[in-house]
Amino acid sequence: MNETSAVPTAPLRARAEIDLGALRANVRALRARARGAHLMAVVKSDAYGHGAVPCARAALEAGATWLGTATPEEALALRAAGLPGRIMCWLWVPGGPWRQAIEADLDVAVSGMWALREVSDAAREAGRPARVQLKADTGLGRNGCQPEDWSELVGAALEAEAAGLIRVTGLWSHFACADEPGHPSIAAQLTRFREMVAYAEERGVEPEVRHIANSPATLTLPETHFDLVRTGIAMYGISPSPELGTPADFGLRPVMTLSASLALVKRVPGGHGVSYGHHYVTPGETTLGLVPLGYADGIPRHASGGGPVLIDGKLRTVAGRVAMDQFVVDLGGDEPRSGTRAVLFGPGDVGEPTAEDWAQVCGTIAYEIVTRIGTRVPRVHVNG
Repeated sequence: MNETSAVPTAPLRARAEIDLGALRANVRALRARARGAHLMAVVKSDAYGHGAVPCARAALEAGATWLGTATPEEALALRAAGLPGRIMCWLWVPGGPWRQAIEADLDVAVSGMWALREVSDAAREAGRPARVQLKADTGLGRNGCQPEDWSELVGAALEAEAAGLIRVTGLWSHFACADEPGHPSIAAQLTRFREMVAYAEERGVEPEVRHIANSPATLTLPETHFDLVRTGIAMYGISPSPELGTPADFGLRPVMTLSASLALVKRVPGGHGVSYGHHYVTPGETTLGLVPLGYADGIPRHASGGGPVLIDGKLRTVAGRVAMDQFVVDLGGDEPRSGTRAVLFGPGDVGEPTAEDWAQVCGTIAYEIVTRIGTRVPRVHVNG
């Protein structure tokens, strides 16, 4: 029997099953949409909760040519695990591990003069040039160099390159609203990016890659693809925005299935309070099922009274408050055995909820639902 459809035989309280076959298929689908641009598989935050090293390997097997992380520590861990090829990291603070990054052959992002100075000093100490990608703030207002400071940064980078301290390998930026079709900031940012890239290239920068497209832009804005697209959430089979379409609309399949074994099933009378605060009281005699997952495992407390769960082919709802380690569902008199699998979310093939369903209940985005699943929940990688 295919493990992804079987009731787990291992005595696990809970498990996050990660379908690496689905991830590889998603990468291939995204590469097809990228129309010749290289693809960076973004595996920050432990691959959005899916397990960075196995997901990175699967993405490379499917044709990704770059890996991307937020922090240098995440990128160094990938290299230490033996991941080959180009790895880029972009979230630096003063005093970061610049020399280690240089010696590990990472591409590092630079958004301002302090970072350029620090990476240049580290390159001098290491005796080898750093691979640097200059980030432009084209309108997101987070990291990146402001347009009025771009000339200074580009000029200093060219001086450092002439001194043999760095090699400018990329020019890049990030969209603010690519997940909102037609938002005026998209065109404005794209225009600004083209202007800032042209300025740098006219002064002698010869980047290997220029990139601004994230997952939603990869899916819907082919004019933004340039040399490289950075796919994060879409690689894990989750739509960047319900407005853009479902995963199936883009040929994608959710990679994570979260489930737990019922810890207890018991009959209770009507009028019985359930969980902290008694925000749920049984309307009549019924059965309650105890799911051994809680907010310490990443189950949002905001799902209290609304989170959907599939048990024995029927959709149930979180009854009362989600606690730190557990929550309760009203089984309506049904009596599944303790140990029966409760599926919180998955691809939706057999009627189970999806991460997007949980996001809608909690008033958040599916990114948060999968990324917040904690380390107490084992990741079980299948189809590797």
